[in-house]
Amino acid sequence: MASVQVISLGGSIIAPDKVDVSFLRSFRKAVLEYLEQDPERRLILVCGGGGPAREYQGAYRAVLSGPAEAEAEAQDWLGIAATRLNAELVRFLFQPHCPQPVVLDPTAVPVFTGRVLVAGGWKPGFSSDYDAVLLARRFQADSLVNLSNVSAIYSADPKTDPSARPLPRLRWAELSAMVGTTWVPGRNVPFDPVATAEAARAGLRLVVAAGRNIENFKKILAGQEFEGTVVGPA
Repeated sequence: MASVQVISLGGSIIAPDKVDVSFLRSFRKAVLEYLEQDPERRLILVCGGGGPAREYQGAYRAVLSGPAEAEAEAQDWLGIAATRLNAELVRFLFQPHCPQPVVLDPTAVPVFTGRVLVAGGWKPGFSSDYDAVLLARRFQADSLVNLSNVSAIYSADPKTDPSARPLPRLRWAELSAMVGTTWVPGRNVPFDPVATAEAARAGLRLVVAAGRNIENFKKILAGQEFEGTVVGPA
């Protein structure tokens, strides 16, 4: 099977509050250069919801006068809709390399016919990170890359804790202890807890890095030394 790289593309870098055109332009250029270097290379891009997801989930909670009345499943479906809108945009940016429609169910993708495959959210109970794990397993990728608005996984939230430090390596058990085991819609964690458990069972290798650092992203794709966090079985 040809080489497949799976990228979980955080909504926080696709559309933090509105669509980040500058980032998408740079990201598209980097991906096309990567594909041009080897005709066997293929990429799976799984898109998050970002600002639109948070905005619509927040509106839903506000109209119902707070989170007590808001259903988690409804918030998930709103987030999923945002991931699918982002995914449609990304899919069209990679035509003609992406002839297949946006993947809505990662368990029902019989073939990968182009050079780029784009996915959005699937169903409530987890984030698009989990979809990326399932697609990595389906197409026999031994690792996946999670690109977001943070440069690494930190020992604590660097926005609130000045002593927080980046962690270059983690075991899956350590990441699970940090993110917990329960999915909460809209919660900001380095990697979805449901996806963490599934990736640990599969023995995958996870790279967490800043998506807007395009030069660093190129190093990840090339297998060179990069800035970020690697999570693995040991």
